[in-house]
Amino acid sequence: MYMKILLVGNPNTGKSTLFNQLTGLRQKIGNYAGVTIDKKMGKIIFENQNEAEIIDLPGTYSLFAKSKDEQIVIDTLKNPTENFDKILYILDAHHLKRSLILFSQIKELGFEVIIALNMLDEAKKEGYHINIEALENELQTKILPINARKGQGLIELKNELVKNNLIDSNSKTEKNIDISNEKIVSGLYKKYEIFNEIEKKCVTKEKVIHHFTKNVDKILLHKFGGLVIFGLCLLTIFSTLFTLAQYPMQFLEWIFGNLQAATKTILPEGVLTDLLADGVLAGLGGIVVFIPQIAILFTLIALLEQSGYMSRAIFLTDRLVKPFGLNGRSIVPLVSGIACAVPAVMATRTIQNWKERLLTIFVTPLMSCSARLPVYVVLIALVIPPKLFLGFIPLQALCLLGLYLLGLFSALFSALLFKIFIQTKEKSSFIMELPTYKTPSFKNIGLTVWEKVRVFVIDAGKIILAISIILWFLGNYAPTGMMEKAENDTKKTFKNLPKKELDNKIAAAKLEVSYMGILGKSIEPIIAPLGYDWKIGIALIASFAAREVFVGTISTIYSLGQSNDDLTTIQQKLKAEINPQTQKPQYNLAVCVSLMVFYAFAMQCMSTIGAVYRETKSIKWTLLQLIYMTLLAYMSSFLVYNMLS
Repeated sequence: MYMKILLVGNPNTGKSTLFNQLTGLRQKIGNYAGVTIDKKMGKIIFENQNEAEIIDLPGTYSLFAKSKDEQIVIDTLKNPTENFDKILYILDAHHLKRSLILFSQIKELGFEVIIALNMLDEAKKEGYHINIEALENELQTKILPINARKGQGLIELKNELVKNNLIDSNSKTEKNIDISNEKIVSGLYKKYEIFNEIEKKCVTKEKVIHHFTKNVDKILLHKFGGLVIFGLCLLTIFSTLFTLAQYPMQFLEWIFGNLQAATKTILPEGVLTDLLADGVLAGLGGIVVFIPQIAILFTLIALLEQSGYMSRAIFLTDRLVKPFGLNGRSIVPLVSGIACAVPAVMATRTIQNWKERLLTIFVTPLMSCSARLPVYVVLIALVIPPKLFLGFIPLQALCLLGLYLLGLFSALFSALLFKIFIQTKEKSSFIMELPTYKTPSFKNIGLTVWEKVRVFVIDAGKIILAISIILWFLGNYAPTGMMEKAENDTKKTFKNLPKKELDNKIAAAKLEVSYMGILGKSIEPIIAPLGYDWKIGIALIASFAAREVFVGTISTIYSLGQSNDDLTTIQQKLKAEINPQTQKPQYNLAVCVSLMVFYAFAMQCMSTIGAVYRETKSIKWTLLQLIYMTLLAYMSSFLVYNMLS
């Protein structure tokens, strides 16, 4: 027996939490047919080891679609090829009447529905008591009380899902469902009066004297104090990134350093051994080492989201963005941009006005995403000392916070500028529900972090693996005779050096005459005004695939430029790099800050470019965004480098 179940419900009802509880790690991401919106799918394993596929549909309040996300629900319900067996509808006990709107529409269309009644604990806090048996009789639908956050009631829910389901997948028939507006309207006619009657029959209300959420909101939603608290939350996040991640990062660096050494010791000398050690392991090590910081970042963000605070932060900053021409709904993509620009650009679909949506798409990639984090961390650690500002604020964390604020302010002022060229008369409203405060589910946080880290490692890893192999070949091969000439000339010039230093000089000389060196030297005149050499230029080119590739590329380049027995960490390699013209450290304050500013502004992510094109369906807007962000990055880096030099 194999079933296909749709998970449907309003936003903020615990739908995604229930999906995580039912599927665990048996999840995958796809796309809905014909669109680029992410589709979350998973498998439910029952006690008899039978399986069911469950699809988590986007949250919506009704079948009157006002955004692309909401349209997905309608398209899925009426699409005969979906061929699903049941709908699992998650009903919010805390907002019963509102949740009944969408349920009644789906029920009127004739689907088999099972209700998972969630948020009963929140309803009880408000003084609401629901008679589940009476509600079942009124709705003529089986209702299973659950607590999605704590995982309560899931066994009974699973048993109900498989009950009376003997449908074989080969015998399913297509559904001819009428989801026209006329059908929906007729199904809803005078429904609100019915909902009121249902509530009177099934719900009793007690007077609640004290309410935790309202009291806390008096502090956290204060006009000025709330913004200060939000700023302190961000500072705490960035401080934690440096303090907690330090030791696991050092441990991972040690592991990959030893892996490279072991590879060269155990395997016979040759091309494949060098490729594996200096190409693949060096490149992948430059990314894996940042897993602790990525995990910590998303853990803290998930804590804010699941506790209910993130919605307050969005509400607080709403009034700040309006003068810059952004709609209140722009806050969600901008905040999402801290994690990744691709889903952030896709999140603009909730903005109904096209011009406001376009404006948001234009500025969202300026928000510093998690892919920039490895670049920031390495460069900050090189030039910012691990000291305390004012005796208690880590200076490195303050610098990282400054880079994130730089992204925010540049997005706002860019929006103000583009507001002149992208005019709009129509204004969209911004309505956001503030959920009650909850104790986060550590299981759900764990699943969220696992998914983010997995995507980070696998997606970036595939790119880095390919680029590392290409870079290794470019760095180990040169026009005929150039490698031999470089080695002989170096031996003659530095014949009195100790063997280890001489080997490093030879490796660096070979790298400079390689195809990689030739490519880097060809673009060096363009980037020299920013303080960059040809090696940084190679990393800039490679990181157009993905920003985080910069670190892996730098690690690979400097592995090729050193002797085989010189296995040091990324930061040690960069600290040891000397500018041949000035004979001073290549990665000084001016160069590192210039690089950080460049990465803060540059549109160096092919996935984001692709997402912008898919959302705008315009080469013109996509190229315009790429050009303006590249020019902004170049000019800003030029100014910073010359001011600090």
